[in-house]
Amino acid sequence: MDCDAIVIGAGVVGLACARALARAGHEVVVIESETALAQHASSRNSEVVHAGIYYEPGSLKARTCVEGRVALLEYCESHGIRVARCGKLLVATAADQLEALEQLRRRAADNGVVLEPRDAAAITALEPELRAHAGLWSPGSAIVDSHGLLRALAGELRDHGGAIALGCRFERAAALPGGGLQVYAGGESLRTRILCVAAGLAGRGVLARIDGVARLPARPLRIAKGNYFAVHGGPRLRHLVYPLPVAGGLGIHVTIDLEGGMRLGPDVEWIDPCEPGDDGSPPPYAVDPARAHGFARDVGRWLPALRMEMLRPAYAGLRAKLVGEGEPAADFVVAGAAAHGVPGLVALLGIESPGLTASLALAELAHAEVSSSG
Repeated sequence: MDCDAIVIGAGVVGLACARALARAGHEVVVIESETALAQHASSRNSEVVHAGIYYEPGSLKARTCVEGRVALLEYCESHGIRVARCGKLLVATAADQLEALEQLRRRAADNGVVLEPRDAAAITALEPELRAHAGLWSPGSAIVDSHGLLRALAGELRDHGGAIALGCRFERAAALPGGGLQVYAGGESLRTRILCVAAGLAGRGVLARIDGVARLPARPLRIAKGNYFAVHGGPRLRHLVYPLPVAGGLGIHVTIDLEGGMRLGPDVEWIDPCEPGDDGSPPPYAVDPARAHGFARDVGRWLPALRMEMLRPAYAGLRAKLVGEGEPAADFVVAGAAAHGVPGLVALLGIESPGLTASLALAELAHAEVSSSG
């Protein structure tokens, strides 16, 4: 069997890539080892549409977040996907955090993102339950129905003649002498001109099983588990609220959902760097209730009405990081033939936050990469 393009991974980035390829006229097949769409990072996150505040100016994260946000909001509007433009507060709890807050404002400005300073009184007027020394208001931040987005991307792919093979495990692939690749998955063999790897935590493992890849781009992935707790019977906020970023993440923050619920998370829990599930075991998605103490302590600094007994374990996600504990944040990697030596192959690695926001922009980059290489 032959096809124009195969995408490995049916999360939001994989489906966005498949949609971009199908819209360009390619016959596309998505292969996914799970029996349903988006069973990992794409369905286990905060559902936040980020403005582009935190990322190194000029980086792929900064560029694809800012561009992707615009594309994502337009896509949601045109496809009837629910979005709440609730905005976000970034709060400093003490005077010694003001310089860090100002550095964040300057970085956002370098990325073309306007943040509006707020003093303590203005923050209290916006969210009476909060106690903060000062803050920044991000009017461009929002929340999205990520499951609705996934359904829309999958539906549009199928409308353009694409197919999704669920429960189909990638086995191996080989670059062909005349161009293209032979892909073995689910007991079948397919020849394709384009292979797009958007496999999340399994991305480097997939590349390692492709004959012809001269070198693996980027460093080994590390896994940072992010736990979430739901708030029951406690204070209710109307906006996203974030502390200043911490090592490995954006800090335990308050997110709201489209049904009016409120969650805290994610934290950063570094776990074994091997690919989860590679040995047949399920991913470690259970949330330890004992972690509620740290959540209540950290968030309670700026939300004093919060009590530990209000917290219930909600869910956890696993983030594919290209750095380890204590190291500075790494950029996204979109690796084409120049990185690994195989024309027609593109791999997206280390796609953690803001991957949901950036998904449509990342898809256009991936499409451009394989178009230019073959």
